[in-house]
Amino acid sequence: MMIYADHAATTALSKRALAAALPFLQGEYGNASSAYAFGKRARKAIARARRQVADVVGAAASEIVFTAGGSEGNNTVLRGVAERAWRAGKRAHIVVSAIEHPSVLAPCRVLERLGARIDYVPVSQEGRVAAESVAAGLSEETCLVSVMLANNEVGTVQDIAAIAELLKERGVPLHADAVQAVGHIPVDVKALGVTYLTASGHKFGGMKGTGFLWQREGAELPPLISGGGQESGRRAGTENTAGIVALGEALTESVERMQEDAVRLRGLVAYTLQMIEREMPEVRVHGAGGAHLPGILNIGISGVRGESLVHLLDLKGICVSAASACSAGTDVPSHVLRAMGYSEREAMEALRISYGRESTQEDAQRVAEEIVCAVQKIRTLSGRATHAVI
Repeated sequence: MMIYADHAATTALSKRALAAALPFLQGEYGNASSAYAFGKRARKAIARARRQVADVVGAAASEIVFTAGGSEGNNTVLRGVAERAWRAGKRAHIVVSAIEHPSVLAPCRVLERLGARIDYVPVSQEGRVAAESVAAGLSEETCLVSVMLANNEVGTVQDIAAIAELLKERGVPLHADAVQAVGHIPVDVKALGVTYLTASGHKFGGMKGTGFLWQREGAELPPLISGGGQESGRRAGTENTAGIVALGEALTESVERMQEDAVRLRGLVAYTLQMIEREMPEVRVHGAGGAHLPGILNIGISGVRGESLVHLLDLKGICVSAASACSAGTDVPSHVLRAMGYSEREAMEALRISYGRESTQEDAQRVAEEIVCAVQKIRTLSGRATHAVI
């Protein structure tokens, strides 16, 4: 039987979200932009989902823009802010952390080629971004700071509120990629003090290809996708009614279960680490200490590549990852761990285990046991190869 321990990559569509979305995949297929009743029912369902999302993040419904996911949301913010600066005759200067998701770092590289200046803020060995480091990177031309709320590889949660407070004095907007955080830890846009926040539905039991962007009232952005007047002119394209409905329902459900799930997931992570440490006390934990997502454990074992473990565990029916899903198979060291001060070799040894709603203690026990067995197998084979060479 398969054991899925890669929930940071994606989650299963919740039964409750599927039930809510099903009518809009079948009989209720009207276009939400249509003027007749058939279309108005879709529009009403989208409005309900918008209120659900707004209630969870402490926003007004009018501030929520539905997107196709976190990547679109991040691109909308970064490109939009740069475009706004250029229109005003300024050189766009953006400050981001060195451990951002590729959907932030890649558009930053594009903007650099177009003339923007990007500064990358270093992090501590625990993967933390200090507000003072952000302040050191600011200039008169800074039009945006982007720091993720929770890291997708090591699970560290940043003190976004402290960064926001610093930027407030300087009038610099702050974007938080909250893709890994929303639905798993409390997220309140007012308490965080951010200007923009992005999330993705498939990370908390919604459908793939759905997400949302929160933009504070008055902090408007030019649309990334132009066309019709959907989303109040902020994002063109016929709405994915079923996906949006599923997102709203999945998020509501995740928040209702959040405290209970967090306690259980922290227990599974602690149990897994305890079992591995019992056999291999030398195991490294990446991003340990401080605020942390409840279900993510990122470890490293000297001399054992993470990708090798992924493949051996896959043969046993266990799904884990060596890096973020967006970087899997690239055979390059994790930029997150490299930024945290680990060597290239150590970064290649990373293995991420991420538990979710369906995970059990039996799953955690099997994951730990199979990791230990896989490491022993790799070390045995490595020892034989070394001996043969000698």
